[in-house]
Amino acid sequence: MDMKNILIINAGSSSLKYQLIDIDNESVIAKGLCERIGIDGSVLGYKSNKGNTEIRRDMKNHEDAIKMVLDVLVDEKVGVIPDMSGIAAVGHRVVHGGEKFSESVLIDDDVIKAIEDCIPLGPLHNPANLMGIAGCRAVMPKVPMVAVFDTAWGQSMAKETYMYGLAYEAYEKYGIRRYGFHGTSHRYVTQRALKLLGTDKAKVITCHLGNGSSVSCSKDGRCVDTSMGLTPLEGLPMGTRCGNIDPAIVPYLMKRADMSAEQVDAYMNKKSGMFGISGVSSDFRDLWAAANEGNERAKLALSMFALAVKKYIGSYAAEMNGVDAIVFTAGIGENDRGVRELVLKDMDFLGIDVDFEYNQSCPRGEEVELTKKGSKVRVFVIPTDEEMAIARDTAALAR
Repeated sequence: MDMKNILIINAGSSSLKYQLIDIDNESVIAKGLCERIGIDGSVLGYKSNKGNTEIRRDMKNHEDAIKMVLDVLVDEKVGVIPDMSGIAAVGHRVVHGGEKFSESVLIDDDVIKAIEDCIPLGPLHNPANLMGIAGCRAVMPKVPMVAVFDTAWGQSMAKETYMYGLAYEAYEKYGIRRYGFHGTSHRYVTQRALKLLGTDKAKVITCHLGNGSSVSCSKDGRCVDTSMGLTPLEGLPMGTRCGNIDPAIVPYLMKRADMSAEQVDAYMNKKSGMFGISGVSSDFRDLWAAANEGNERAKLALSMFALAVKKYIGSYAAEMNGVDAIVFTAGIGENDRGVRELVLKDMDFLGIDVDFEYNQSCPRGEEVELTKKGSKVRVFVIPTDEEMAIARDTAALAR
């Protein structure tokens, strides 16, 4: 079966991101975003090499959104395929696969049931992902579809790594364990780092740093550990998420600040992290601007973030008995030279010889090496491409 064009779908509760990828030459031929699905003022944005457009039309549900996406892809003026037969397969990003999925799978009724079973673990994302799948199946019933899970990467972790120190019944009854997220990104940049190292036998630490951030480590391309946990709240302090805290803070806040469980959850997820510490913004560009004007809390937020990344790199190097490469990726990892410098300075004990001048002058958002020739540990900036990773999996399985 010819697998030329793969449609990638990333469905949120009221949004749907899409890309059409020509897998033969791994190029994006069209992409866009449907917003306000099920809400007044629905809009579809579309970009392609034939032209861009914006369509304002009510989308009652994800099925309506998928229909609009397919209509614009075959549109006479801006469309990039002659008809629906130009789509060979559809790849869906699914956030939580629990312990059920350690790799991407062809979607059938059993897979859909398993994704539904994981809704308690991914209550915000899995229902939306299922809506995207249902919408595609309704409109394209004969096209093969693949689910690619954010949590699949972490399924190779050893039990002593993913378990928490709670009573064992918490794991047995409620599935409470570390799952990890950003898995598709960590896998993509790890595979690219192994190519740059010229070996598939290496220890790699990947730093996916953005509004949501996580650090992961792998040995020979398989995940050993990852910083996010049962939910994406664990690990680094992020844009608005607190990251690691003493768990006793939760009942303490509930008593002292008279907060409900829902209010504490919102406080930790939406009002903390860089935004909560700085009082300025969750955007690192705003933090640097404020820090450069002397804002002490903005400086504190940046220092806390960089220190947390540094701690994970150090602990993962110890966990793996060494490291061959460190990778920075995602919005901050790829573009924020200042954060990279804060993380990498005073780490020469690991055998890292960073060219800090080049770090400040290298192109943004491009694949570069930041270490000098002969550095024992190599440091790369590798732009992530989760959609391409999904497309590759989808093409391989649908064939």
